[in-house]
Amino acid sequence: MLIRPATLRDIPQIMQLITEVVPVMNAAGNFQWDATYPNPAVFENDVTRNQLWVADEDGDVAGIAAITTDQEPEYALVGWDLNETAIVIHRLAVSIHHQGKGIASLLMRQAELEANRLEIKVMRIDTNSANKATRQLFPKLGYEFAGEIGLGFRPNLRFYCYEKRLDGI
Repeated sequence: MLIRPATLRDIPQIMQLITEVVPVMNAAGNFQWDATYPNPAVFENDVTRNQLWVADEDGDVAGIAAITTDQEPEYALVGWDLNETAIVIHRLAVSIHHQGKGIASLLMRQAELEANRLEIKVMRIDTNSANKATRQLFPKLGYEFAGEIGLGFRPNLRFYCYEKRLDGI
């Protein structure tokens, strides 16, 4: 398994992954993503900004994560200082054909490597309150629950926020 920066050539495979993952998410009661988001333009922007990473298994995009410093304004509601630079993981997804292989953990580890490279000591992530898999994964990786928020771009949904400090690394 190779974790590498995504390229524009990866977008069709990424969109196939999204097309397969969204119905599974929705069936589990997680409506964070739908037919309109995330879309190719979002991923093209991520690639252009050099912030999209893929888990590549023999040429197949097995997982994705946007590793950014983009914090939602609502994060302040859990007491986070938005003036503090943080690595924020967005659009974390693993192909339904590659789940159970630790790919999400590998992508999260890549985010920590990027934080160390950039000398950023704070990791943040949010997830839909209905996403049981990530709610179990994040604490296992050392992330602490920080609180619950709503996000303006997804009204009527609730999101759990998690943070990990890398000061000791």
